Amino acid sequence: MPEPTDLPGITPPPVSPPVTPPANPPEIVKRNKALAVSPLKASSTLGATLAFLGMNRSLPMLHGSQGCTAFGKIFFIQHFREPMPMQTTALDQVSTIMGSDDAVVEGLATIAGKHAPELIGLPTTGLTETQGADIERAVAMFRAKHPEYDKIAVVPANTPDYAGSLESGFNAALKAMIERLVPKASACGTNQGAAGTRPGRRRRQVNVLAGAHLSVGDLEHIKDLLERFRLRPVLVPDISDSLDGHLADTDYTPLTIGGTRLEELEHLGDAVATLVIGGSLDGAADALAARTGVPDHRFPHLMGLAAMDAFITTLAEISAEPVPERITRQRSQLQDAMLDAHFALGQARFAVAADGDLLAALTQLLAGMGAATVAAVAPTNGPALKQVAAASVKIGDLEDLEQMARAEGAEVLITNSHGVHTAERLGIPLLRAGFPQFDILGGYQRQWVGYTGTRATLFELANTVLGLHKGEIQAYRSSLKQWPAAEQDAA
Repeated sequence: MPEPTDLPGITPPPVSPPVTPPANPPEIVKRNKALAVSPLKASSTLGATLAFLGMNRSLPMLHGSQGCTAFGKIFFIQHFREPMPMQTTALDQVSTIMGSDDAVVEGLATIAGKHAPELIGLPTTGLTETQGADIERAVAMFRAKHPEYDKIAVVPANTPDYAGSLESGFNAALKAMIERLVPKASACGTNQGAAGTRPGRRRRQVNVLAGAHLSVGDLEHIKDLLERFRLRPVLVPDISDSLDGHLADTDYTPLTIGGTRLEELEHLGDAVATLVIGGSLDGAADALAARTGVPDHRFPHLMGLAAMDAFITTLAEISAEPVPERITRQRSQLQDAMLDAHFALGQARFAVAADGDLLAALTQLLAGMGAATVAAVAPTNGPALKQVAAASVKIGDLEDLEQMARAEGAEVLITNSHGVHTAERLGIPLLRAGFPQFDILGGYQRQWVGYTGTRATLFELANTVLGLHKGEIQAYRSSLKQWPAAEQDAA
């Protein structure tokens, strides 16, 4: 693959070298307390639910108590400002103790008979995982008892909320959907697949596995970029089509409106390539590559000049198309924004808390502008933390972030809406990033990736630092000056 600066019509940036992962990976500081004082983590159950909500005519049914589902549903409603199609097996004390298989069978039959969805997602919760529920067996019991619903896809996923995070749950659900719904490229040792798929048959189709850290605005921009190269993107899942906040022309439905259609999954093996955005999706990407044989291209994130150059180079190679002039112009605009913003961001001190993929993207962007991430906190450990541009990463919560930020003299805080009170106690501004963002409107729609998204992020970061009035020299006022009586108090 040529270097990013070999793109047609693109010249190297006249600023600092491209952002690269740190030569020495950061030290991972493990959790040293028994509880979360100010929780940062969104559970893996919510991550799996988010993945299922990106599928067309789907309905997630959380396997647990009513409270488990209600808690997550409130988060989604506050973040997306939309009603959320979610159901629950509603375990009570008896079923929790005696066994919950019957609750799964009854719940699946009720949803299938009443709403006729195309897909029912079945993520577990901490309650059922602690109980030791076997959801694979429960789904098998449902299939045996209700063969009339065989056409409805049911995808179980083990996602206890006491382990993992939003990203890991999202990956688990996506991997489960791929393993159950994507046909293998070859069967019985022949070259003829179950669905007759063959890599490259659809010469303009590109599969996109989009990580949980990407917003609705990010996914819309990624689709637009691919279409500019005359490619047909198939996002799996696609929350930009189901959770983008549009008013539907159809009547009320308890299912998702929009998202990836199930029939698209049958033809993922015909694509010319797969783009994987986010290191947390390596498990799902491995499963898709094993089943289809479609070559994939993996990107940790799409924030910053170097990351986007690599992405655009890949699109140009896949499509055999020149880089559109509009994209070249956007790159030049980002270069100019980097020149403008580095005066404010250079040597600025940031405290960042987020899931691994987003944390790596934000810290690398800051490092490329000469800023320092003096406090970095992630809710769980993972491979993406090795890419974080900071001296150390603490596995912890917002209390840990607050203590580190205060000790290191952080000037700006970057995290989700749970960090509002932390920022107030520290007396520093907050830039909201990640999930959830429940105290503002449109946070889910904001674009962070791409040349344009990075440019907007740099402007906001620089303006935030400028608002601190750091290093400003006040006008000199001589103590010997004779002030008019009306101005003495002000002087």
